[in-house]
Amino acid sequence: MTDSEPVAPAEREASSAVTASDSGSLRVVVLAGGISHEREISLRSGRRVVDALSAAGHRAELRDSDAGLLPFLTADRPDVVFPALHGTSGEDGSLLYLLDALRLPTVGSSGPAARRAWSKPVATSLARDAGINVPRSIVLSNESFRELGAASILGVVREAFDGDLVVKPAYGGSAQGVTIVDEPGELPRALVEAFTYADVAVIEQRIVGAEIAVSVVDTGEGPRALPPVEISPTAEFYDFEARYNAGETTFYAPARIDADVAAAASEAAILVHRTLGLRDLSRADFIVDAQGTPWFLETNVLPGHTETSLLPLAIGASGTTSAALYDALVRRVHARG
Repeated sequence: MTDSEPVAPAEREASSAVTASDSGSLRVVVLAGGISHEREISLRSGRRVVDALSAAGHRAELRDSDAGLLPFLTADRPDVVFPALHGTSGEDGSLLYLLDALRLPTVGSSGPAARRAWSKPVATSLARDAGINVPRSIVLSNESFRELGAASILGVVREAFDGDLVVKPAYGGSAQGVTIVDEPGELPRALVEAFTYADVAVIEQRIVGAEIAVSVVDTGEGPRALPPVEISPTAEFYDFEARYNAGETTFYAPARIDADVAAAASEAAILVHRTLGLRDLSRADFIVDAQGTPWFLETNVLPGHTETSLLPLAIGASGTTSAALYDALVRRVHARG
């Protein structure tokens, strides 16, 4: 086994997926690309979704998120839209609001729900109120950082936290702008790095343990959790390079955790999904500490679909295929209208 090889059951052959002859082929427009930092990752996700839907017998096509998209969707309405966008252009809810306004059947969450999930402070605050374990944190704007000064902020942080910290942008994905701070003097630089990606940063108590991701899907019978996937990077944490470069991370699907811990994480992921008003699919990320407690970090309404993404690994560990699951999702969304 190489370092990048996922430890997961192989997906069944795509030929086992539901085909068009079962109940008709749908025309599905898969949205990918955009202008975010994660454009190339999004295009990789989109191509894999197109391949899976085509294997399921649908007429799937890839469209970039550009100035021609909305006129195209208005003039030639597809049966279903399947967003595979990453970063601001897709995940902050802006495009989803517009798709809602066009009344286009769309896989995934509504604009308002995506907006709640996109903001890490909002998502973790709502999760905490729902009784989910969330690390202690301070939310700081770039303007406040400049006005109050690094020295004053550092003094407050020293009083508020013990041990290492994680500093990250309040919005965004793929661990861009995230820094582990194990020395107090590193905090100002970490904040500057986070502010490169967002005008608000989160200073968070670092929880040490196994990092897992729990994907939640709903094909019509209510949200259910797929098997947790464990992430074991060769680097100190699961950064951008570890996510998308072969050989940087080993994945275990299902995760190497006790059954009761997996059940607790799955229950928490479903609760996050419901609390934020998410729909169809989402992915919640956790750290499991030495006592076996899952700590919620963030959620993603448009999980990746690349060869190293966590959702496809979870699908394989559940005993089905991406083709079969995406087929069920687009059929449900089409029926929902």
